[in-house]
This record gives sequence, structure tokens and C-alpha cells, in this order.
Amino acid sequence: MNHVGQKVTLAGWVQRSRKMGGMTFVDLRDRYGITQLVFNQETDADLCDKANKLGREYVIQVTGTVTERSSKNTNLPTGEIEIIAENLVVLHTAETPPFTIEDESDGGDDIRMQYRYLDLRRSVVRRNLELRHKMAFEVRRYLDELNFLEVETPVLIKSTPEGARDFVVPSRMNPGEFYALPQSPQTLKQLLMVSGFDRYFQIVKCFRDEDLRADRQPEFTQVADNSGFEHALFPTPAVALRASTRELPS
Repeated sequence: MNHVGQKVTLAGWVQRSRKMGGMTFVDLRDRYGITQLVFNQETDADLCDKANKLGREYVIQVTGTVTERSSKNTNLPTGEIEIIAENLVVLHTAETPPFTIEDESDGGDDIRMQYRYLDLRRSVVRRNLELRHKMAFEVRRYLDELNFLEVETPVLIKSTPEGARDFVVPSRMNPGEFYALPQSPQTLKQLLMVSGFDRYFQIVKCFRDEDLRADRQPEFTQVADNSGFEHALFPTPAVALRASTRELPS
């Protein structure tokens, strides 16, 4: 409501459109949510006709004035306002997607993975990525306050005996020899500890060539914090995660 009366320019994807008498309403979707656009046949017939030709997932840019909605939608963060469109630019047309871009999609896992770029447009997937970003940010903030140092360690390393099989990468410069992708940063952790880095952490990729399980896939992310002295005084990864996620919205 703070932006009522302001002229704005928005760009995004057409979620849906509907025609009601001489009015056309278009739901514009971007990373931040859905905003209703209003096109009036009486005010600008050519612009309204152009809006009537929009299809699902068309990429558009709209300039207009923010106004308060007479019929508010409490289910949307932007449900109290709408944009009275004054200009419309179609940046890219689109074919009808093979499944609906909705939280409750009609697409199965296989089709959504085939068209992953479409699946990533769904708000439920976006929220998962936002939650992961916020959690990683809070972990870093929490451990930084405890004077932990974030260290990035190599991905191509020497194979070391651990619980699973390694993924290996052949060396072009050394025929017949291979790098291994780390199952965990254990060896590198020991190197850092004896080098005097008494408090360090990583949000690190790990790779294990093993059979799939409900909680395991070939690559996964691990939060690893390590302390060189008086380990009991410092947080374990589980403690760090619990403490840092208290700041996240429920």
C-alpha cells in the first residue's frame, strides 16, 4: 500500500489471464510473487487487445500506476494492490507448458525433471531455495560470531579409504592416474587443524558412489565445523544448525 499512486515497471511471466466484460486481468509472476495487472478496453482498446493475446508463460514488461484494489485478495502479499497498465511489451512468447506452473502441479516427477527450468518457476520450489539460502546465511552468521573461519577446500583430491566408493576423475596430464571427489572433508580438516586453524567450518559438497537411499544421493551438502582445542566448548554442526535456524521464519 505504500506504493499506491506510484508509476512502476514490472517484468516477469504470465501466470494466468482472464477477461471480464471490457476488462482484462493478468497475473504477473516474478521471483517476488504475483501482481495483478489491469487492462481497460474503454481506456486503451489497443493495449487491451494486446493483453488478450497473452498466453501462459509469456515473458512481458509492463509499466503502470499502482492502485488499491476494490476486491482484495488476502491470500497474496500483493493482494491489496493492482497495476493499471499503461504500456505492455512482450519480451518473449512461449508455447503452452507441459504441466501447470502451480504449487500443486499436474506434472509428475519425470516430466518436471525433464523440464526442470519450468519446475523451478513454481513458488514452492523457489521457497525451498530461499529457505536454503537463509539457512546457509544464518549458519555463517552464527559461526562467524564465534570466530570460526570459513575455508574452501579442494574438490579434486587424492583418494582416501572411507566408507563408500569414490567418484574418480581421470587426469589428462598424468595418464593412468585419477583424482577422487571427496566423500567428506576429513583429510583436509586434519591438515587445517595441525596448521593452527583451531576454528573453521565449511558448507561443502560431498560425493559418494553408493546405492541410493531415502536420505542419501550421490552428492549432498554437509555443514562441517571443526575445533582444534577444547572441542566440547564449541558447537557441533547440529548445535550450529539449531541455533542459526531460530532466526528463520516458521
